[in-house]
Amino acid sequence: MDALTIHQAAEVSGWSARMLRYIERVGLVRPRRSESGYRLYGPAELQRLRTLRELVGEHDLGLSDVGFALRMRRDPDLRAAVEAWLETPARRPDHVPAGEWLAWEQNKHERLLGLRPAA
Repeated sequence: MDALTIHQAAEVSGWSARMLRYIERVGLVRPRRSESGYRLYGPAELQRLRTLRELVGEHDLGLSDVGFALRMRRDPDLRAAVEAWLETPARRPDHVPAGEWLAWEQNKHERLLGLRPAA
């Protein structure tokens, strides 16, 4: 046999079958499928799973972090939006006095969260 089922791959890789499904869903590893639709993990997929575990371990990442990095790489609009947000400094609205900015932001967030009605 040149490939492992999901349960065999889970046993060999140390990831649970549930995590392997999640890893596939976010696009980090894409096992091929048998004619019956079963996931088949070959040596390339097992290597990716091993190096993924090393990556998240070495850099204290979650799988969702790596999944997000993949989304950023594939989606130029998302990448541009995140880069713009990172580059844009916080700015106090002109109509809000400096000494009231914190309270104004707190009130705004509470209204947005529905915690209190608008004044």
